[in-house]
Amino acid sequence: MTGNDLRQLLLDKWGRSYDIQLRRTQGKIFFLVMWKYLEQASFPLTEGEYAAHLDEVANYLRAWGSVEQVQAYIQQTRDRPRLGKAVSIPLELGERASEWLLEDF
Repeated sequence: MTGNDLRQLLLDKWGRSYDIQLRRTQGKIFFLVMWKYLEQASFPLTEGEYAAHLDEVANYLRAWGSVEQVQAYIQQTRDRPRLGKAVSIPLELGERASEWLLEDF
């Protein structure tokens, strides 16, 4: 998966290029589809910055082996990002989770 693939996944599901964040909380890592999106006038990133950010997120997903998990969740969920509420996907990193939880991303 590349950043472009990730953007296309979001566009196919919700019709918008939503912001993606990775957050660590309570010993777990979450993939968050935020409510702001590139097509908004107030979106804080340029298109190039957004593409670079998605590439970085996609790199983490590939390294963690979480690409299929995220794709399946997004394709199957009925949730949608809305003001103040992200679509939250807990990532299962398996036995290697402790390696990644030590890193700051």
